[in-house]
Amino acid sequence: MRTVYILWLRQLKRFIRKKANIVGALGQPALFLFALGFGLSPIFARAGGGNYIQFLAPGVIAMTVLFTAVFTGLEVIWDKQFGFLKETLVAPVPRYQILLGKTLGGATVAVIQGILVFFITLLTGFRPESWLLMPIALVFLILIACLFSALGTAIAARLEDMQSFPLIMNFVIQPLFFLSGALFPLHQLPQALELITKINPLSYGVESLRWALTGQSYISPVVCLVVLTIVTGALVVIGSDQFSRVEV
Repeated sequence: MRTVYILWLRQLKRFIRKKANIVGALGQPALFLFALGFGLSPIFARAGGGNYIQFLAPGVIAMTVLFTAVFTGLEVIWDKQFGFLKETLVAPVPRYQILLGKTLGGATVAVIQGILVFFITLLTGFRPESWLLMPIALVFLILIACLFSALGTAIAARLEDMQSFPLIMNFVIQPLFFLSGALFPLHQLPQALELITKINPLSYGVESLRWALTGQSYISPVVCLVVLTIVTGALVVIGSDQFSRVEV
């Protein structure tokens, strides 16, 4: 497992060196929290939804983890073009270890970003229901990060053109986010949208975080845990298969 550790450490070092990216990645979550959070709070309260900041904050944290984790897959294409991935693939180690190392590295970066955004939510007035549930919230955060880091890495393993990756991700990431219940409640949706939210893995990530941070959830946290674990495992297997087909 030394290969897993080396790739994980390399990903983490990249993140630490790019201080501008760390700050820049916090801009979009902050915009959602301050603009949408305060802008829609009166409407949400009049509709009987309560405090919109309390509802929105877990969704924004999940959004941060989603985008950060998936786009770490872009570095796989970068490594392809500059030869680092080729050097890794010819090493006498199983391909699944390469995927696992990159997945864990991307997930670690995503979790750190999620934690930073959590502290930003505190500035907007968000308060967790119970600080005792924070370790559980961290577990769900790690599962979300691993799931979408594996997804991004698996997709990038089959791409050669760096410019095509953001295009493909926009067809996957934006629908996943907006149809996850991060910005609006999942109950009383049209039947078609309700079906989509039920098959969207991010919905279970958002609802699990919402339960751990606010004590409220439309989906049982046990169901969320089971779904996130199964989907993450399936994506790691699929990603390993994709890596096994990469030509060196």
